[in-house]
Amino acid sequence: MNVPVILGLLGRLLIVYAGAMCIPLILAVFLGEWSIYSFLLAVIITGIPGLVLIRHAKADIKIGVREAFVAVAGAWILASLTGALPYWFANVVPTYIDAVFETVSGLTTTGASVINDVEVLPQSILLWRSLTHWLGGMGIIVLFIVLLPKTGMGSVLLFNAEVPGPMNDRVMPRIRDTATSLWKIYLIFTAICALLLWMAGMTFLDAINYAFATIATGGFSTKNTSIMYYDSLTIEMILTFFMILSGANFVIYLTVWRKKTMKAFRNTELIVYLLIITTATLAIAGSLWFNAGNSPGYSFRHALFQVATIITTTGYASADFDQWPSMTKIILLLLMFIGGSAGSTSGGMKVSRIILLVKATWAELKRGIHPRVVSSIKLDNKVIDAENLNKVGIFFFLYIVTFTGASIIIASTGLEPFDAMSAVAATLGNIGPGFGVVGPTTTFAGVSLLGKTVLTICMLLGRLEFFTLLIIFRPEFWRRRRVW
Repeated sequence: MNVPVILGLLGRLLIVYAGAMCIPLILAVFLGEWSIYSFLLAVIITGIPGLVLIRHAKADIKIGVREAFVAVAGAWILASLTGALPYWFANVVPTYIDAVFETVSGLTTTGASVINDVEVLPQSILLWRSLTHWLGGMGIIVLFIVLLPKTGMGSVLLFNAEVPGPMNDRVMPRIRDTATSLWKIYLIFTAICALLLWMAGMTFLDAINYAFATIATGGFSTKNTSIMYYDSLTIEMILTFFMILSGANFVIYLTVWRKKTMKAFRNTELIVYLLIITTATLAIAGSLWFNAGNSPGYSFRHALFQVATIITTTGYASADFDQWPSMTKIILLLLMFIGGSAGSTSGGMKVSRIILLVKATWAELKRGIHPRVVSSIKLDNKVIDAENLNKVGIFFFLYIVTFTGASIIIASTGLEPFDAMSAVAATLGNIGPGFGVVGPTTTFAGVSLLGKTVLTICMLLGRLEFFTLLIIFRPEFWRRRRVW
C-alpha cells in the first residue's frame, strides 16, 4: 500500500473541498449572515489538514488498485465528515450525527433531510446543501481527476471505483478527457436549468439551488413543502425535463457532442428507461383519475412529475403522494429500486442491470428447454461476458440483503414495517423521501440516532454501489503483496 500517495490525494481533496466551502462563505459575507463564522471555521479545519497531508504527496503519482479503492472510500468519508462541520457549527442540527446524515444525503444526492424548517436557514447554508448535491452528483473523484491530471493510469482506476453502473463506457482514449467533457456537459445542463427556472418565476438563489439539486438528481429544496410551494406547472415541467435528462447515461450526450451523431439515442437502456417512465406515468395517472377522483389534467401532471422524480432518484414532491391509492405507492416503491441509467447522476439498481437480469433469466429458461443451446446475452449488440453478468447478480444479491437487513434494524427502532422498508429503499436508492413518517411532507428528524447511522451507511453503499466500500473490509486487501 502506497500510503504517501493516498495521503497526498486526500490532502488535495481536502484543499479543493475547503475551496468549495468558500463559495457559501462568500455568499454569507455578502448577505451579512450569522453563518459566516461557521463556514470560516469549517474552511480552516478542512484546509489545514489538507495542507499537512499534501506534504506527503509525490510529484509522480502512481496509483494501483488498492490505492484507488482506499482513495475513493477515504475521499467520500472525509468529505462527509468535514462537510458536516458548517451544519454543526451553525447549530442547525441537534447532533453531529444529524450533520453527517445531512451531508451524506447531499453528497450521495439522496435528498433525505433531518431539518424540519429549511426556510429559516441562512441562504449560505441552503447553498451549501445544494452544492454538496452538485459536487457528489457527477462525483467528487471525477472532478478530482479533472483538477489533478498527473495520475496516469491511476485515474482509470479512480474513475471505475466511483462512477456508478455495471459498465463504465467512455468515448475518448484518455480518462481525463472523458471526465473533463462530462463536467462540461454537467455545467451546461446546470446553467440552462437555472436560467429557465429563474425565468419561470424563482428567485435567482432558488433557481441556482434547484438547478444544482435537479441536475445532480438530489432533491434538497429551499422550501418546507418542496415543489408544492410553487404550485407552478411551468416549473414542474422544467424540472421534469431536466430530471429525466439527468437520469439518462451522460455518455450518450458525450457521444452526440463529440461524434455529432444521433445514433447514440438508439440506446437500449435509454429506450427502456423512457418506456418505464411512460408506463408508470399512465398507470398512476389512471389510478388518480379513476380511483381517487382527480381530474385528468391533475392526474397526469402529478403522475409524470412524481414518476420522474422517483425513478431518477431526485426526490422532489409536487403532491403528497403518501395519500395516493395503494397501487400508486407500490409502483413508486418499485421505481425506487429500479433507479435511473448507468453513468447518470441517479441512484437505484440502474435500468441496465434490470435489463441484463431479465435477459439472463430468459436465457436460463430457454436453456432449460434446450440444454445444448449456447446463447449469448447482448446489450446494444455487445456480448456481455460472464464476469459482468456475475457482477450484476452479486450486486442484486447485495442490494436485497442490505435492504432486508437494514429494514429489520430500522423497524427495531420503532418504525412501522412499511415505513422502515420505505426509509431504507429511499436511502439505499438515494431517492430521499419515503412513505409514512419519512414521507414527502415530513423529514427523517424523528428517526433514532441508530436509525440515522444505519441509513447514512445505506446512502454511502448505494452511491458507491457496495464494492468500493465493502472490498476494503476483506483481510487480504491490507496484506502486503508484490503485485496489485
